[in-house]
Amino acid sequence: MQLPTTVSKQQMPSGLTYLKIDSALCSATIFLQGAQLTEFTPKGQAPLIWVSSDEDYQLGKPVRGGIPICWPWFGVHPDSTMPIHGVARKLDWQLEQVEEHNDTVIIRLSLSMSLVEEKYWPHKSELRVEFVLSDTLRVNLINKNVGTDTFMFTQALHTYFPTSDIKKTFVDGLQGAQYIEFGEGPYAQSEHVHFARETDMVYTEVKPVQWIHTPEGIIEVAREHSSSCVLWNPWIEKAKRLSNFKNDEYLTMLCLEATNVMNDAVSLAPNETHTLSTMLRWK
Repeated sequence: MQLPTTVSKQQMPSGLTYLKIDSALCSATIFLQGAQLTEFTPKGQAPLIWVSSDEDYQLGKPVRGGIPICWPWFGVHPDSTMPIHGVARKLDWQLEQVEEHNDTVIIRLSLSMSLVEEKYWPHKSELRVEFVLSDTLRVNLINKNVGTDTFMFTQALHTYFPTSDIKKTFVDGLQGAQYIEFGEGPYAQSEHVHFARETDMVYTEVKPVQWIHTPEGIIEVAREHSSSCVLWNPWIEKAKRLSNFKNDEYLTMLCLEATNVMNDAVSLAPNETHTLSTMLRWK
């Protein structure tokens, strides 16, 4: 494939292949393993995406940070032998197309279902992801049912965001939503969410836009075809148990994830397509 001058294919010492984008409007990095974006920085602005400084970029191992794609289930599967967050984030995706229009770069990748073991996903489907890169970032995760039976799935764009101080960070726009945390709830969210402990909130009935207020500025996080999201920070004790994560890095990150989970799970009939989208920018 002939790539535009703004896009190059490169490789880590471990063998992981990635696309490096350097356009007039942004710089970005997307790994083919997991179709995982690990960098997005609008020109003249701060990075919008966080990755652990302990990350070692190994084959077969999701990167700690960026936007892991959780599919065809999010979180822990009822069958404990199944991998957490599904299988898509550990598999190699195929680069399908790169386009450039008026300084906007569009990257399209697909996951061959031949790579997905039938025990994990016995259905006939297509899975693609599209990254639209300008001074903002849009990610479209596209599922199509190409079989004859309806199937259900959950999924997430597990986005890690940076902050210089989690204790001076809060999230606006979740008011009015319902959430479950650590298996308890649902509770009603009535105010801004601040961080002073481990946070693992699964929200439903969520408005389509939230704002992360950090010392560096406000990050706007929007979603389409999603009425659920997850807010996560491991805090002190869990941070010590995470791989590729320094003990004190909980102070510099949070996740606000566009999802289809719980009563927002997707039921897809034959020939139907569902697109989960998230749009990110500095406000």
